[in-house]
Amino acid sequence: MSAHDLVIGIDSSTTATKAIAWDAQGHAVAEGRSPLPLSNPAPSCFEQDPEDWWRSLCDALQELRRQVDLGRVAGLAIANQRETVAALDAEGRALRPAMLWLDERCREDVRILRDALGAETILRLIGKTPDPTPALYELHWMRRCEPDLYRRAAHFVEVHGYLVHRLTGQWVTSWASADPLGVYDLAGKRYAELLLEVLELRPEQFAAARQPGTLLGEVTAEAASATGLPCGTPVIAGGGDGQASGLGVAVLGPGRAYLNLGTAAVSGVYGDTYATSPAWRTLTSLSGGGYIYELCLRTGTFLTDWLVKGLLDDDYARLERAAAGLPIGAAGLLLQPYWSGSMTPYWDAEARGSIVGLSAEHGRAHLYRAKMEGVALDLAMGFAGIRAAGVAVDEIVAIGGGSRSDLWLQIVADATGTPVRRSPTAEASALGAGVVAAVGVGWFPTAGEAARAMSQATVPGALPDARRAARYAELRRIYEKLYPALREVMGELAVFKASAP
Repeated sequence: MSAHDLVIGIDSSTTATKAIAWDAQGHAVAEGRSPLPLSNPAPSCFEQDPEDWWRSLCDALQELRRQVDLGRVAGLAIANQRETVAALDAEGRALRPAMLWLDERCREDVRILRDALGAETILRLIGKTPDPTPALYELHWMRRCEPDLYRRAAHFVEVHGYLVHRLTGQWVTSWASADPLGVYDLAGKRYAELLLEVLELRPEQFAAARQPGTLLGEVTAEAASATGLPCGTPVIAGGGDGQASGLGVAVLGPGRAYLNLGTAAVSGVYGDTYATSPAWRTLTSLSGGGYIYELCLRTGTFLTDWLVKGLLDDDYARLERAAAGLPIGAAGLLLQPYWSGSMTPYWDAEARGSIVGLSAEHGRAHLYRAKMEGVALDLAMGFAGIRAAGVAVDEIVAIGGGSRSDLWLQIVADATGTPVRRSPTAEASALGAGVVAAVGVGWFPTAGEAARAMSQATVPGALPDARRAARYAELRRIYEKLYPALREVMGELAVFKASAP
């Protein structure tokens, strides 16, 4: 390990690629990063050029090379944005822009497949209630709306599989990246025959899925020239950025949950057994065994930015100070944060945000606090569902940009009745990728030992207060009535909007 004393964890996210060199103690030695362009060609349509994934990775690695000798690198692994899919020809060239996890043009396809197969069958197979997020429904949309292109496609790959192919020349990926596509049988660890039959696809059109932490291939001479990596550098199976974040903060057993207050608000806990429920999404763990039961709200800091800059044109720090002085419940103001639909627990793509209780006494700070409380109450509702299934949630480790807010963490702690701690690294996904790379190159025998050695000790965030927790429990009972009361109205509004001339 002395000659090769670093591993690289790559985080290929929706908006940027980060390449971080880690040592065996989990210290970040150097970092390169490169932005990723995002296209929004039509309402509800979000796309990227797969070539940009590769260009951004190369740029990030070349920046890393200027800071540290990449000859020290024992191996690398990738954490990737999930549910994004690219259609490629036999030479690996994109036939169309990749469709992202944000894309919702496939809402009709969700309905078609749900009606044809049954929501329970789909949930049992892939661990996810029907919803536009998994690529399953984008694939069905391509089959239905772009049939000529669809028939020409030799490969359908996620970001991890695409980048591994560019690095190694092999069409291979990780369980934990194939899984979020929504065409993968989680219990059987294979592509789901029933879904492939409906899609009229073959298993070999997808990258072969391997256990996280295993060797997928080595960097080719061509890739070495583009990236600055030494030829022959081992490429280890990584996985989705959400699960990687969990591994990066050592979510390896019952009790600890991660909470990524990023663009979306995503939280997850570990489970030994394959279990499914509409209350959560089930994904494979990057530890190589077990599963992650995940809560997902599409609007986290996205909603904060929309509110502060897009609507209020105000200052974050000023609003935070003012909101901290307001009472629980923002003086009778309740915000439902479904600006981009609801995933867990309602699975309603037509759901939209609502602000209830507005009066002349409310100002900007009330809206700001109600936004924080809405996200926290939704999270509390989700944890209640997980706990009802017998899974313990004893502490939450917060990561992402929103974790810098003391007020938000205190609200989460009080609303969930759970202590919240902070991760000392802002790059938990890249660290999770570094952990599996360390396992794959033989530094540690298991992901558990690697994570315990490389994950830095968490730092205090917020402790729940019994009086405030009781008050939030009252508010949650009101909040839980909000979506059922508005569901019909939101559905009618969606129909009305769609019928606009």
